[in-house]
Amino acid sequence: MADNGKQHAPHRGDMTGAKALWATLANHGISTVFGYPGGAIMPVYDALTFYPEVRHVLTRHEQGAAHAAEGWAKATGEIGVCMATSGPGATNLVTGLADAMLDSVPLLAITGNVASHLMGTDAFQEADITGITLPITKHNYVVRDVEELPRIVAEAIRIARSGRPGPVLVDIPKDIQLAAFHGEIPSPHARPEAPAPSAESIERALDLLRGAQKPVIMAGGGSLDASAEITALARAWDIPVITTLMGLGAFPSSDPLWLGMPGMHGSVAANRAISEADVLLGIGLRFDDRVTGRVSGFAPNAAIIHVELDAAEIGKIIRTHVPVRGDAKQAALLLTQGAEVTARPEWKAQIEEWKSRTVTPETYGAGYAVNAVVDRLRPDDILSSDVGQHQMLAAQLARFEKPRRWINSGGLGTMGFGLPAAIGAGMAEPGVRSVVIAGDGGFQMTAQELATLKMYDVRNVKICIINNSFLGMVRQWQELFHEKRYSEVWLGDSNPDFIKLAGAYDVPGYRATTAEELPAAIDAWLSDPKSALLEVVVPHEHGVFPMVPAGAALYEMIETEPVRSPDLSAQMQGAAEEASEA
Repeated sequence: MADNGKQHAPHRGDMTGAKALWATLANHGISTVFGYPGGAIMPVYDALTFYPEVRHVLTRHEQGAAHAAEGWAKATGEIGVCMATSGPGATNLVTGLADAMLDSVPLLAITGNVASHLMGTDAFQEADITGITLPITKHNYVVRDVEELPRIVAEAIRIARSGRPGPVLVDIPKDIQLAAFHGEIPSPHARPEAPAPSAESIERALDLLRGAQKPVIMAGGGSLDASAEITALARAWDIPVITTLMGLGAFPSSDPLWLGMPGMHGSVAANRAISEADVLLGIGLRFDDRVTGRVSGFAPNAAIIHVELDAAEIGKIIRTHVPVRGDAKQAALLLTQGAEVTARPEWKAQIEEWKSRTVTPETYGAGYAVNAVVDRLRPDDILSSDVGQHQMLAAQLARFEKPRRWINSGGLGTMGFGLPAAIGAGMAEPGVRSVVIAGDGGFQMTAQELATLKMYDVRNVKICIINNSFLGMVRQWQELFHEKRYSEVWLGDSNPDFIKLAGAYDVPGYRATTAEELPAAIDAWLSDPKSALLEVVVPHEHGVFPMVPAGAALYEMIETEPVRSPDLSAQMQGAAEEASEA
């Protein structure tokens, strides 16, 4: 890559607010920032030339910068950083901030703004970004005094990383960036220790577990950094484990105790176990509606133990019998120390019967294609997804032996998340293969980030597009719940040639259209020394099952795909053509 013109760090007498920003980031170990420049943040980008220790990655859209920073953070567990100018640049970060808030991702967003005296005057490219993002950040700041800037940035990093992680935004007016700075650059804050669970709550939880005949553990995204402790806990008590969409990898999938994912597209074993359990130990999760189904039907026979760092989540959705507020790792250790193994032959036999209902896709379609791809993943590979049918199929079919190998948009369900997140994860771990599975719809929302792969010669990102020519998940709902009225979901007549699109960015492309072509295409795609794209063209009408219909309880799940009438494909094609003509 061409020389970026970076200079040596400035002398103290030359320090400005913009330079103090980069000095603070560098002092806090921030090595990479994803962003896009503009007028109101130009002094910061000028100052960047003095700080070669911080790499800036120029994405092609600010939303791509936010998602790439999320991918970095989700893969490493460390803070991701993104940057944008004022007005539209800042507002283009909003989706990424909301996504990070719902998925508890440590993110620092830095935005430029118009000069302080212009704020509130509807100046060119002005937006009240702190007002806009107040509900979707842990905290946000407007820097009013240049001498406060490094302290605020350091504090923002601490807040983003501590407790339940999340995004923090720092908005810096242009005059503050240009102002002379005379203070000191702060050292990193020590991470505060998470609160330990109370002895009384642990003892109450132990009492329930000791008397349980049908116990189950459910681990969420807040348990990823307690994976070893939760694994030891489950094995010590001989209790089966369910991992949520965000918790996949917190417990090794190869362990016989693992039951899969719960919820709307969860496994038969997971959903049936929840519905029959007498004690449910939830660790690091918020009982999202896609996990619980109809709340009144969730774990109707179970006493709920909820281990959670965020007190606001305990009892918010599901009635909790034993709240255990504190760090998941510490709670798991304490619960392991009091372990007592109880023989539960009937429960084990029932769970094995439920597990036997797992169906591997055998007919060529989206599930078949996703299964063929995830079957080739290595233990260290990172798998990202976009949002839709392919996301649920990947979550159902992939097998993770350790945490932070699965990256997806769980809470917000952001189409367009997959590609930039995979780029961020791949740049965070350049020695690891970063695979992303996307749909033909979601991929096009951030396809311009192929330019980021080209610009930085990123070689470890492998993109798989499952192309069914539809917005597949919406189509599935319209088929099942809207009498097959396929409204505004047909993409087949306007999709690009994805291989040519990739080639325009110097990304090699491969395609498979049949089961027979797929193995060779996957081989070529994965063995290509560069980042590469694989398009798998699949039939339109594939659905994702099991499925719990909206408003139903988990025990009311549809376990297998309903038999379609022979003319369904013709109906769908006809509806699509009618919509196209209209």
